[in-house]
Order: sequence, then structure tokens, then C-alpha cells
Amino acid sequence: MPQSLLPNISLFISQIDPFDKIETEKLRELCTHVKISYLAKGETVDLAENEKETSLYIVRTGSMEQRKTNGVLRARLGPEDLFGFTFLNAAVDDDDGYYATAIENTLLYLIPHSALQTLFKQSPHIAEHFASQAQVRLKSALDVVWSNKEKGLFLRRVGDIATGRIAIVTADMSIQQVAHEMRNVLRTSCAVIYKDNHIVGLITDRDMTKRVIADGVDANSPIEDVMTLSPYIIKPDDLVLHAASLMMQHNIRNLPVVKDNKVIGLLTTTHLVQNHRMQAIFLIDKIKYAGSTSVLASFTPERQAIFEALVEGKVAPETIGKVMTMIMDAYNRRLIQIAIDKLGPPPCEFSWIVAGSHARNEVHMLSDQDNAIVLADNATDNDKIYFKHLANLVTHGLASCHYSLCSGNYMASTSKWCQSVSIWKAYYKKWVANPEYECLLNISVFLEIRTIYGNADYETELRNALYNNIKNNREFLSTLVKDAVNTNPPLGIFNKLVLEKSGENKKTLDVKKYAINLIIDLARIYGLAVECDLSATDERFKAANEKGILSDDSFKNIIGAYKFILSFRFNHQLVALKQGEEPNNNINPDHFGSFERKHLKDAFRIIADLQEAAKVRFGSR
Repeated sequence: MPQSLLPNISLFISQIDPFDKIETEKLRELCTHVKISYLAKGETVDLAENEKETSLYIVRTGSMEQRKTNGVLRARLGPEDLFGFTFLNAAVDDDDGYYATAIENTLLYLIPHSALQTLFKQSPHIAEHFASQAQVRLKSALDVVWSNKEKGLFLRRVGDIATGRIAIVTADMSIQQVAHEMRNVLRTSCAVIYKDNHIVGLITDRDMTKRVIADGVDANSPIEDVMTLSPYIIKPDDLVLHAASLMMQHNIRNLPVVKDNKVIGLLTTTHLVQNHRMQAIFLIDKIKYAGSTSVLASFTPERQAIFEALVEGKVAPETIGKVMTMIMDAYNRRLIQIAIDKLGPPPCEFSWIVAGSHARNEVHMLSDQDNAIVLADNATDNDKIYFKHLANLVTHGLASCHYSLCSGNYMASTSKWCQSVSIWKAYYKKWVANPEYECLLNISVFLEIRTIYGNADYETELRNALYNNIKNNREFLSTLVKDAVNTNPPLGIFNKLVLEKSGENKKTLDVKKYAINLIIDLARIYGLAVECDLSATDERFKAANEKGILSDDSFKNIIGAYKFILSFRFNHQLVALKQGEEPNNNINPDHFGSFERKHLKDAFRIIADLQEAAKVRFGSR
């Protein structure tokens, strides 16, 4: 390679993940080994062949199309995209192989396998990156484009990228004082306003221009006269993807990062501009502006493609659940708004709540609907007729978008689940006091609730009512434990398999029934025991661990088991989707490898141990 090209190549590669994490000298040395290849439109690189020297390919200009050897589209790649690194690791099994064809004139940079191996020895963290990824960019026929660079940002935590520069002021300070604090002291575009130790508002430099200068407001007036009331905030552990969705949904440019009511940073749209191609964000934005149910339904294949990309990209299962939940949230909100546009304004305050896996932020491709409506106590019978129509429009709209109707009718369209706050409180009181089978089934669905649309205060009221009822009936937790341990994990699996004995899923293992549901039940018990306001399974276990009722070892074990089993299920569902079949939770044991067998055994043992521990701690004495 001519030395004159080296600076240009180094600059280009240094901007690509993970090469942007390599020290300058090591990157320069690597770039001296780069080979350049020009492909005319239609020319092919066959990665299934045994080459003397395998290489990592980087698209410099142009575009490539990857197809499996059977002709099925694998991905389309553009500038800065990489391919071929699945062949760098002998442990990676890409049994079908694939070939890449230039779909326009294309310039490629090739980094020889041997040069990369040298780099890996010097920088093990880079080797781990390549070893942990199934492929850099995943794509369906629907053009779902997702590079590692984009995934690296949007699936990180907000606290990792937010700036710490944000002004903290009080409501009684003058506009002039706040402007001085923002401009001269901290050089920040945003200030968060406190009153009585609570966040009450927010002001930005743009607000100052529009609300103060343009309107001629006296700079000595208190800042609370012009601030944005009750601003949206984000937690440091939230996904950047969630923050980006929030910004789009409410057309805002600044999000304070808050932990325990203390502002610790600021996230702005500037953090996100350079990564604008994230497909999940695009889908959420399209959902927001969809004009009809039929348009929303047309997005279903794209949602599936995003799920496939998440699973194949080895994204953490709890993150997959959160991303798919955000998409389902967007469908819900848009359908509710479409229904309101058709029926007219709601006649009273209400809250559309979701339950089950949706409330827990654990949505996947099999998640059905669990939802309800909580009405203001002054709702009339005529008001209920309005909400009955609204609920029917939304639930059937969700069904047309392939979110199945709940087989148990735990939906807002069922009159029982469209009631006033007082009636809902009465439900919880009855369910906790008399947890016979039907009540236990009802509360198992509505133990997790989350507001999607409307008055979120109703959710808080119901959760407080639940905790108060549990405090007054200590036997309730022991009843939940009895129910949770009625089903045991199949500890004898692979010796004498515990399989479904009849029906279409005969001789398969129901991983949801014998593992996932058991873990969720245990998380509910431990979460309720410490009055955890969070509903996600991992968050409940974490809260119990922090409160000292779940040991560090037990916490790490059950979280590890949960993540492994979720990943196992997601991969099973991915295979079904790729084959054009309906995904399910029933896995044929003939498809287990030794790796899965070993780890499933460990996971089942961990579940059984925690069941025993729960019986000892919470069972009847």
C-alpha cells in the first residue's frame, strides 16, 4: 500500500467501532497491513471458500449485499460497515456461509486475519468485541440497518454518555441570576429548578430567547414565571434508546439525568445526532405519526426484524425486552390517540394501564395484551360506554398489529377491567384478603401495572393500596409462595426428560412454564416483600438483594439463570421466525447441544434452590 494513503486510511478506520478504542500507534501499525480492493457492480466476494488468508472487510465507499449460500438475504452494507469477522474466530460456527456482492461500484479495505490476531494479543478487549458478536450488521428484506456503532450508543446507559454540566437553581432566583449561572458559571444550555428540595421546572437557553427576550419579560422576575413546569427526566440506568424515544415523543431537546431526586447530568439531542439511523427509533417515530390502524399493522414485519437483529446481535435479554416494550408502548399510545380522535375527547380522567410482561418491560414476539382502564371516581355509566368503545378500538387495533388478544380476557375491553379507582382498590383488597384460585389468578396478572396513557397518579394509588393490603395480611405472601412452588423445574432433564405429554407440543420442553414463569413468580414475592416500586424481574431481585433478604450469591445465581434462559428462548424463537414459522416456548430436546444441556441443568437447580429458600423465608409457620 502506498504510504501516501496511510493517513487517509487511518483517519477513516479510527472512526469505526471498535477501532476507535485502539491506541494511535497500534492503529497506525494495523493500517500498514490494509489491502485495497475495488469491486465493480455485480462482482462477488465468496466468504464460504477456504482462503489462504481470511480478512476483515470494511466498506469504504459503495454498498454490498450479503446472501447466504441458499440465496436468502443476510444483510446490506454501506460505508463504515464491516463483514467477514465471523470467520476470524474458529469457535464461531457459521455453517451456512455467505457471499457478498457489490450492488454498486465499491471500494473495500481488507485487514488480514494475521494482522488482527497480532492486534488481539496486544489489545484483548478488541478480541472480545469480535468474539462476542455474531455479525456487525443485521438486516432483513425490509432494510433494517443496524451497525455496531449505532448499537453501541443506543443500548448503552444514559449515565455513560450524559454530560455532567447542568445548572442547578432554585425557583426564587431571578431570570438574570439563572442566566448568569448558565452562561458565565457553567456554560450550559439548561438549568433545573428546585423548590422545597423537589424538581419543579426546567429552563433552556432557547426558552430564555422565546419567553424572556421575545416577550420583554423583566430579567429581575423570578425564574418560576417562565420555566417549563414538571419537566421530563431520565434515570442514569435507562437506555439511551429510551431517552431518544422520549425526546421524539414530546419534541424536547434536553433531559436532566436524575438519581434519588438529585440531578447528576444532562442528555441533549447533540449526543444522538451522530447516530441517527437506529431502526428502532425510526419505527417508533413512524408509529407516532401513523394515520390509521392499517398503517400501524404494516409495520409488523419491521418490528419482527428488529427483534431478530437484537437477538442475533447478542444483545442482553433484558435490553431486548425493554426495546420491544418501547415499541409496544408506541403502538398502544398511537391507537389510543386514534380512538380519541374518532370518538371525541374523553368525558373524564382515566389511565390506560398495562400489566404482565408489558408492565415489566419484558415484551417479546409472543407477548399478548394485558391491559385495563382506571377511571376517575366521578365517571358515569355513560362515561363507561365511551371507554368501552375506546377499549374495543384499541385492543382490536393491537390484535391487527399482531399483539394477540389475551386468552384470559385481561383486557380493557372487558367491562370488569374498565372501572373506577375505588372499584380497583376494592379488587386489590379482595384479592389479597381472600386469595382463592380466581383471585390469585387475577392478582398475578395485575401485580405489575404501568401507565401508558392518561393520569399516572391512579397507578400510584393502586400500588399503594396493594402494599397497604399486604401489610395487613401477612399470609398473602405465603399463599403466593405455595402457588409459586407448585410447579418444579425439570431437574431430571436430559436423563428422563420432563416433557409435554400431549397436544401439538408433545415431547417438547415448555421453557416458559418450567423456568421463566417460576423465576417471575419468585421475583414478585421478593419484590413485594421489600415494597419494590419497580416491576421488572431483575430489578425486583436487585431490590431484595439491596434490602438484605436475598444473599449476594443467590442474587447473582438467579439473575444469571434468568438471563441464560431468556437468551435460550429468544434464540429458539429466532430460528422459528427465520424459517417462517410461528415462534413458541416449546423446545425439542433433540435440538439441545451440550452447552445448552449443561447450563439448563445449572439454571434449573438454581430455581429449585430459590424456591426452597422462599418457602423457608415466607412460607406459613
